[in-house]
Amino acid sequence: MKLNNLSELVVAVLVCEAAGLIGSVFTISAIPGWYAGLAKPALNPPGWLFGPVWTVLYALMGVSAWLVWKQWDQGSSSIKLRVKAALTIFGLQLFLNAVWSIIFFGLKNPGGALINIVLLWFAIVWTIVVFYKISKPAAYLLVPYLLWVSFASYLNYSIWALN
Repeated sequence: MKLNNLSELVVAVLVCEAAGLIGSVFTISAIPGWYAGLAKPALNPPGWLFGPVWTVLYALMGVSAWLVWKQWDQGSSSIKLRVKAALTIFGLQLFLNAVWSIIFFGLKNPGGALINIVLLWFAIVWTIVVFYKISKPAAYLLVPYLLWVSFASYLNYSIWALN
Protein backbone atom coordinates (compact mmCIF):
# COMPACT_ATOMS: atom_id res chain seq x y z
CA MET A 1 0.00 0.00 0.00
CA LYS A 2 1.36 3.41 -0.97
CA LEU A 3 1.93 6.00 1.74
CA ASN A 4 -0.70 8.26 0.15
CA ASN A 5 -3.28 5.45 0.35
CA LEU A 6 -2.35 4.78 3.97
CA SER A 7 -2.71 8.43 4.91
CA GLU A 8 -6.11 8.61 3.19
CA LEU A 9 -7.20 5.48 5.07
CA VAL A 10 -6.10 7.03 8.37
CA VAL A 11 -7.97 10.26 7.56
CA ALA A 12 -11.15 8.36 6.66
CA VAL A 13 -11.08 6.33 9.86
CA LEU A 14 -10.24 9.37 12.02
CA VAL A 15 -13.12 11.38 10.55
CA CYS A 16 -15.53 8.59 11.46
CA GLU A 17 -14.03 8.13 14.93
CA ALA A 18 -14.34 11.91 15.42
CA ALA A 19 -18.11 11.62 14.88
CA GLY A 20 -18.14 9.09 17.69
CA LEU A 21 -16.05 11.35 19.87
CA ILE A 22 -18.50 14.21 19.36
CA GLY A 23 -21.35 11.95 20.39
CA SER A 24 -19.47 10.66 23.43
CA VAL A 25 -19.06 14.20 24.79
CA PHE A 26 -22.84 14.37 25.21
CA THR A 27 -23.20 10.73 26.24
CA ILE A 28 -20.65 10.42 29.05
CA SER A 29 -22.06 13.21 31.18
CA ALA A 30 -25.68 12.00 30.85
CA ILE A 31 -25.11 8.32 31.69
CA PRO A 32 -24.66 8.49 35.48
CA GLY A 33 -27.57 10.85 36.03
CA TRP A 34 -30.39 11.19 33.55
CA TYR A 35 -29.85 7.95 31.60
CA ALA A 36 -29.35 5.83 34.73
CA GLY A 37 -32.82 6.86 35.92
CA LEU A 38 -34.62 5.75 32.76
CA ALA A 39 -36.57 2.52 32.46
CA LYS A 40 -34.75 0.24 29.99
CA PRO A 41 -35.97 -2.66 27.84
CA ALA A 42 -35.16 -6.27 28.71
CA LEU A 43 -32.56 -6.57 25.94
CA ASN A 44 -30.60 -3.48 26.99
CA PRO A 45 -26.91 -4.47 26.85
CA PRO A 46 -24.45 -3.50 29.58
CA GLY A 47 -23.12 0.04 29.26
CA TRP A 48 -19.49 -1.05 28.83
CA LEU A 49 -20.37 -2.73 25.51
CA PHE A 50 -21.31 0.44 23.63
CA GLY A 51 -17.85 2.05 23.51
CA PRO A 52 -15.99 -0.92 21.99
CA VAL A 53 -18.82 -1.72 19.55
CA TRP A 54 -19.01 1.86 18.29
CA THR A 55 -15.23 2.15 18.02
CA VAL A 56 -15.13 -0.91 15.76
CA LEU A 57 -18.15 0.27 13.74
CA TYR A 58 -16.61 3.72 13.16
CA ALA A 59 -13.40 2.06 12.01
CA LEU A 60 -15.35 -0.15 9.57
CA MET A 61 -17.19 2.93 8.32
CA GLY A 62 -13.87 4.69 7.74
CA VAL A 63 -12.46 1.76 5.78
CA SER A 64 -15.68 1.60 3.79
CA ALA A 65 -15.54 5.30 2.91
CA TRP A 66 -11.86 4.95 2.02
CA LEU A 67 -12.61 2.09 -0.40
CA VAL A 68 -15.06 4.36 -2.21
CA TRP A 69 -12.73 7.38 -2.02
CA LYS A 70 -9.97 5.30 -3.67
CA GLN A 71 -12.14 4.94 -6.77
CA TRP A 72 -11.84 8.69 -7.40
CA ASP A 73 -8.49 8.07 -9.09
CA GLN A 74 -9.86 5.35 -11.34
CA GLY A 75 -10.65 7.66 -14.19
CA SER A 76 -13.70 9.06 -15.81
CA SER A 77 -15.75 12.02 -14.71
CA SER A 78 -18.81 9.80 -14.31
CA ILE A 79 -16.96 7.70 -11.72
CA LYS A 80 -15.82 10.85 -9.94
CA LEU A 81 -19.40 12.12 -9.89
CA ARG A 82 -20.66 8.84 -8.40
CA VAL A 83 -17.90 8.83 -5.78
CA LYS A 84 -18.66 12.44 -4.84
CA ALA A 85 -22.38 11.67 -4.52
CA ALA A 86 -21.72 8.51 -2.52
CA LEU A 87 -19.39 10.27 -0.09
CA THR A 88 -21.91 13.09 0.31
CA ILE A 89 -24.57 10.56 1.29
CA PHE A 90 -22.04 8.92 3.61
CA GLY A 91 -21.42 12.35 5.18
CA LEU A 92 -25.15 12.80 5.70
CA GLN A 93 -25.49 9.53 7.58
CA LEU A 94 -22.36 10.33 9.62
CA PHE A 95 -23.89 13.70 10.56
CA LEU A 96 -27.17 12.03 11.57
CA ASN A 97 -25.16 9.55 13.61
CA ALA A 98 -23.37 12.28 15.59
CA VAL A 99 -26.56 14.30 16.03
CA TRP A 100 -28.38 11.32 17.55
CA SER A 101 -26.24 11.47 20.70
CA ILE A 102 -26.79 15.19 20.98
CA ILE A 103 -30.56 14.76 20.76
CA PHE A 104 -30.84 11.67 22.97
CA PHE A 105 -28.26 12.40 25.66
CA GLY A 106 -27.55 16.12 25.31
CA LEU A 107 -31.14 17.28 24.92
CA LYS A 108 -32.53 14.27 26.85
CA ASN A 109 -35.11 13.76 24.13
CA PRO A 110 -35.69 10.07 23.26
CA GLY A 111 -38.65 10.99 21.00
CA GLY A 112 -36.59 13.38 18.89
CA ALA A 113 -33.75 10.86 18.84
CA LEU A 114 -36.19 8.21 17.60
CA ILE A 115 -37.08 10.37 14.60
CA ASN A 116 -33.36 10.94 14.01
CA ILE A 117 -32.46 7.25 14.21
CA VAL A 118 -35.17 6.32 11.70
CA LEU A 119 -33.69 8.89 9.30
CA LEU A 120 -30.22 7.53 10.10
CA TRP A 121 -31.32 3.97 9.33
CA PHE A 122 -32.63 5.00 5.90
CA ALA A 123 -29.47 7.04 5.25
CA ILE A 124 -27.33 3.99 6.04
CA VAL A 125 -29.36 1.84 3.65
CA TRP A 126 -28.99 4.54 0.99
CA THR A 127 -25.25 4.67 1.63
CA ILE A 128 -24.97 0.89 1.28
CA VAL A 129 -26.88 0.98 -2.01
CA VAL A 130 -24.71 3.72 -3.56
CA PHE A 131 -21.48 2.23 -2.17
CA TYR A 132 -22.41 -1.19 -3.62
CA LYS A 133 -22.41 0.31 -7.11
CA ILE A 134 -18.86 1.58 -6.57
CA SER A 135 -17.26 -1.00 -4.25
CA LYS A 136 -19.05 -4.11 -3.04
CA PRO A 137 -16.61 -4.61 -0.11
CA ALA A 138 -17.30 -1.02 0.98
CA ALA A 139 -21.03 -1.77 1.07
CA TYR A 140 -20.54 -5.04 2.97
CA LEU A 141 -18.44 -3.29 5.62
CA LEU A 142 -21.49 -1.17 6.49
CA VAL A 143 -23.78 -4.15 7.17
CA PRO A 144 -22.70 -4.56 10.84
CA TYR A 145 -23.34 -0.84 11.31
CA LEU A 146 -26.86 -1.20 9.86
CA LEU A 147 -27.54 -4.18 12.11
CA TRP A 148 -26.33 -2.32 15.22
CA VAL A 149 -28.37 0.77 14.35
CA SER A 150 -31.39 -1.50 13.84
CA PHE A 151 -30.86 -2.82 17.38
CA ALA A 152 -30.23 0.72 18.66
CA SER A 153 -33.54 1.75 17.06
CA TYR A 154 -35.30 -0.91 19.12
CA LEU A 155 -33.54 0.37 22.25
CA ASN A 156 -34.39 3.99 21.45
CA TYR A 157 -38.04 3.16 20.76
CA SER A 158 -38.29 1.06 23.93
CA ILE A 159 -36.78 3.76 26.12
CA TRP A 160 -39.09 6.34 24.59
CA ALA A 161 -42.15 4.08 25.11
CA LEU A 162 -41.18 3.11 28.68
CA ASN A 163 -40.51 6.65 29.80
